[in-house]
Amino acid sequence: MQRSVEGEELTSLVLETFRLNGALLASGNQLTKPFGLTSARWQVLGPIEDELLTVSQIARRMGLARQGVQRIVNDLEGLGLVEFEENIDHKRAPLIALTESGRKVMAEVNEVQAEWVNNLAEGLSSRQIKQALKVIETVRERIE
Repeated sequence: MQRSVEGEELTSLVLETFRLNGALLASGNQLTKPFGLTSARWQVLGPIEDELLTVSQIARRMGLARQGVQRIVNDLEGLGLVEFEENIDHKRAPLIALTESGRKVMAEVNEVQAEWVNNLAEGLSSRQIKQALKVIETVRERIE
């Protein structure tokens, strides 16, 4: 079977998404390095800024492997950026929370990220960004 025109275009989008992911991870590493973080650590800290989550919940939300998230959470605990809290709904799956140090680091990272992303957004319309987001969300949902 040959790819349709749309299939060929979507293949190009998938390949560009892979390249974008690599560029985002490299850029994230540069942004977070002054704060003792990596893109991977930042990815794990992001979801717990506003709510307490288990390792499994973080992994599902970010599309990551649970074991990898557990390793990163353990590292972050060692750095004093997160702490484990009792989970009344599941005794063996503690909730992960930012410590005061973790909140401070995330506030600093968010400040740097805001400038970075605002510069990236220059020249793009809100409509263009929303259209791209919708296509990516639709493809992800079909895969899942």
